[in-house]
Amino acid sequence: MYTQKTFVLKPADAVKKWHLIDGKDQVVGRLATQIADLLRGKNNPKYTPNTDSGDYVVIVNAEKVKFTGAKWTDKIYYRHTNHMGGIKQRTAKEQLARQPEQILMSAVKGMLPKNSLGRKQLTKCKIFAGETHEHEAQNPQTFKLA
Repeated sequence: MYTQKTFVLKPADAVKKWHLIDGKDQVVGRLATQIADLLRGKNNPKYTPNTDSGDYVVIVNAEKVKFTGAKWTDKIYYRHTNHMGGIKQRTAKEQLARQPEQILMSAVKGMLPKNSLGRKQLTKCKIFAGETHEHEAQNPQTFKLA
């Protein structure tokens, strides 16, 4: 009886593309799930969970994302200064004013695996607050959001 072998993608064989996503008027959580799927490579038919086979993602207009409900005032972002009692907090509205890229970055980070592979995949996510980005040389293709 013939049994078919399971396909396992080697990291050297992975073809990585560059995608450009416009975050204008996009809901943060819904946008972050699609970005995380691209970073992991789940849109690729040769997806292998333990291999970094995902694509590079460039996000522009991160300052124009939306939240649903009352998350602008209720959602809290925490950070720590690494000193005793140094925990700081900001609401989503304050975070948007100071570091708009961090809103999407923390949402995407929470949707990736919590291990070394997830940290490596997160480095392929390039987020910019405005219209311009510095990855024109890579010729990113515009990605159609679902």
